[in-house]
Order: sequence, then structure tokens, then C-alpha cells
Amino acid sequence: MKDYPIAEERAREVFKEHSSYIYGVALMLTRQRVLADDITQETFLRAFAKFDLYDDAKPLRPWLYRITVNTARNMLRKKSWKQLFMGIPAMAAEDSAEYKAMQGEDRQILWHAVSRLSLKQREVITLHYYAGLPLPETASALGIPLGTCKSRLHAALEKLRLYYEKEPELQTLKEGLK
Repeated sequence: MKDYPIAEERAREVFKEHSSYIYGVALMLTRQRVLADDITQETFLRAFAKFDLYDDAKPLRPWLYRITVNTARNMLRKKSWKQLFMGIPAMAAEDSAEYKAMQGEDRQILWHAVSRLSLKQREVITLHYYAGLPLPETASALGIPLGTCKSRLHAALEKLRLYYEKEPELQTLKEGLK
């Protein structure tokens, strides 16, 4: 790859292994497929351009998630808030990342509830529950202290519990929020 400190073959492997997860995180943060595509592309361009800064002793995925979150934050700043809260992305083909990220009716209901959280709370929920990162890695990916990460997660779960109490369609998710 021209002017990138990563071999082309290694870049292809990294992209193939992590692109669907990065796209899913971007989609859950932005709720816009086109924007998630842009974030995914920009994330890998930035990661490949700075690959010499990556520490091979650490897992790659949290490093990529941090780039994804920062890229999403930057792109969201450029978008109007009205465009951000237009609703859920449409369901796509079964083999697409967005289908895998949001399959099932319970996940659709939960998606509605999570989409009403603040961006900071959505980031923690997305990285911890969707991406499966442990809290220390989630905090690292977001560039925040572990205590802040825990408090955001707690606040997000409390808000989801309140939504559950006020909205009957969320009652099917009660067990998942305990």
C-alpha cells in the first residue's frame, strides 16, 4: 500500500477480520448506514496510516475501536442533530453487518431504547455489550478512566430500566437489564 506503514497483505487481513465489527459499532453509534460506511472506511485509512504506532503486544480490536469512536465523534460533530435521530436503519440482507447487529424483535426494541441514550452512554453500551469488550478495554477505547466508564454504564442501564418501567413493549427485555 502506497505510503502506509503496513504491508498490503496484512492490511487485507486486518480489514477482513475486523471490518464487520467496526461497521457494527459505527452503525450503532450513528444509526445511519451511509455514515457507518464512511466511518468504517475512515477508521481503516487512519489505522493503516498510523499502523506504526500500534503496539503489537496489545490486542488490535480495542485500538481499532478507539479510532472508530473518535472518527464517529468527529463525523457526528459535522452532522446536524436532526439528521441523527431519524430512526432505525432499515433491515438488510441476512449476511450484512447491520442485520447481524440488530437481528430479532427484542434487539429492535432494545435498539429503540438504546438509541435514546446520550452518545456517551451509547458508546459504552455499544462497546461493552455489542462489541463484547471488558470494561477496562472499553474505557481504554473511549479514552476515559475506568470509573467514568462504569458510571456511564450504570447511568445507561438505569435509564434503560426506567424506559422498561414506562413502556410496556420493553417488558420483554426485563431479564436482560438486570
